[in-house]
Amino acid sequence: MDTKILRNMSYGVYLVTSVDGDRPVGCTANSAIQITSNPATVAVSINHDNYTNGCIKKSGKFAISIMEEHSDASLIGIFGFQSSKDVDKFNGVSYEMVEGVPVFPQTNGYAVFKVTGSMETSTHTIFVGEMLDGAVTGSGTPMTYAYYHNVLKGKTAKNAPTYVEEKEDLEKVTDTDGKTKWRCTICGYIYEGDELPADFVCPICHATADQFEKVVE
Repeated sequence: MDTKILRNMSYGVYLVTSVDGDRPVGCTANSAIQITSNPATVAVSINHDNYTNGCIKKSGKFAISIMEEHSDASLIGIFGFQSSKDVDKFNGVSYEMVEGVPVFPQTNGYAVFKVTGSMETSTHTIFVGEMLDGAVTGSGTPMTYAYYHNVLKGKTAKNAPTYVEEKEDLEKVTDTDGKTKWRCTICGYIYEGDELPADFVCPICHATADQFEKVVE
């Protein structure tokens, strides 16, 4: 069975946010779909291990901000590769509160939902939400997960619904093409070049050069 076929399904890149009391929290997600148009209803899948999961359950609200291809990719690293339980992900990040939930106007747009139902799987909760508010705030092309992987060369977070074993991801970066590759040990971003500049900073998670490793061909 080749689970890679599932990568050919359409996925976006989203910042899913909620609140922990008065504190904003959030994570990245790639599985969000519209269920109905009237009332406007969306479902999103969030891993049980994501701190945001429990916050959505307690607050009864969540928001989805849609990344664009030219959005600041560091947002993916900030919200996808660390936990809101331990880190204030919103420190230094521009956001607004809409219907009591944080959203990111610097993305393609956002929508805020009240939870109207949920379903538990072995690893994820599928939250169903009815839209309370939303706005288009950008004019660029919404980022797809394929763009994130193939152009930004980003790595899938372990809590993502589409995560597969690391050995499958390695197949993409160890193909022989004559180029030396350097992998970010935090988010998996790949830099191609004979030498990694000493002042290089990962565009996805802002890791420094000392946090990169040479990929062995």
